[in-house]
Parts: sequence; structure tokens; C-alpha cells
Amino acid sequence: MKWDDTGFLVSKNKYNENSLISEIYTRNHGKVTGLVFGGTSKKIKNYLQIGNQLHVNYNSKSENRIGYFKLEIQNAFSPIYFEHREKISCIYSVMNLVRLLTAESQSNINIFGLIEKFYYIISKDEWLKDYIFWELELLKVLGFDLELSSLVTKELIDNKTIYVVKSKNEKKVVPNFLIDKNLHVDDLNTLLKGLQLVSDFLEKNILQPNNLNYPISRTHFIDSIKLSG
Repeated sequence: MKWDDTGFLVSKNKYNENSLISEIYTRNHGKVTGLVFGGTSKKIKNYLQIGNQLHVNYNSKSENRIGYFKLEIQNAFSPIYFEHREKISCIYSVMNLVRLLTAESQSNINIFGLIEKFYYIISKDEWLKDYIFWELELLKVLGFDLELSSLVTKELIDNKTIYVVKSKNEKKVVPNFLIDKNLHVDDLNTLLKGLQLVSDFLEKNILQPNNLNYPISRTHFIDSIKLSG
């Protein structure tokens, strides 16, 4: 089986002294695992950064055996943000989410398109609010729609509108910008509350039911945002 495609590097692990096992989310073939011979060499490893976009040539003797990649760089996105702690942490977190939440060899052009959209979002100075909505869109494409607008109750407290989600055991406040999407938000704590709400949903409704651990890359990302304040 042979094919050519374009994709984003979502993981890499050393296989032996000279080779890597990599996972790439491709446009037409979804997430694919393969060997990269010579992947530890200086010539190749410099562009095998998590999040970079690559041209992929894949070759496998059968569908039941792991194949191997020949890779060429298309867009070196990650190095752009090596000096921006929050954004490079976000790239690693996003790629790990894609790796965790997608199945092998199941194409989804919408997910590929969202990864392209992600790089447009983080290229902006004020990006975090749009990124939180990006995460919600990713979860929706994967079949996990949070549907906040249909879950919240609107309340007026001290002449201020708040939105809450009520259950038998708790009452959780939802940041207003997640409902009133046109609101401008410049308060970092408010954005962090939105990010934490998505994290709670991710852990409770997706990770735990599938016996998946909470990604340490996401913890590092959120910690980097907190430190930026």
C-alpha cells in the first residue's frame, strides 16, 4: 500500500538508535502511524517538530503491518513559537488532543481543517478566547458537543447577568463570553475559567469513560497561561 498526502506531526518516539515511530494526522487518511528511518539524524530531526506540516509518502507491505514514512517539510509552524511559551505549549497540547481523541486510519477532513484554522488563531495577538471556541468546535466534530447555550440558566445578581448550569450536586457558573460570543474579554482569569470548564468536560465526559489519563501537555499549557498573567 502506497500513498502521498499532507499532514501534521502529532507524536514521535524513538524506535531504535536511528529511527522514530511517528503519528501524523493527514488530510485524506486521518491519523496514521509509521516508522521514520533515519529520523534521529541531523538532516531530518530538525524539521520533525511536533505540529509541523509535512509532505507524507507512506509505504506498507500490508494493512496489518506498520508502514514507513518518507517526509518532507511543508510548513515549519512550531519553530515560529519556540520563544512564545504559551503558544508552543498550546501547539503540543493540541497535537496531543488530536492524537488521543482520533482513531487510527479514519479520515476526517473537518479535523484536518480545524488544525489549519488553529494556526491562524494563534498567529493573532489576542488569541486565547478564539482558541477556547476552537476546542469546543473540535470536541463537537468528534461527537462531544457541550451545547452550553441549551444547558445554562440566566440569572440577574447585583444587576449583573450570569449564566449557570445546575445539577443535583452543584451549581456551576459559566463565563458570559461562552454564551454571548461577541463579548470582548481582556480579563485573563475569565478566560482561564472558560478553559477550565472545557477541561472539566473533557475529563469527565471523554477521558474518564474511555480510561484515558488527563494529558500532562494540557496541564503544562494551562500552567503557562497562568504564569503569563
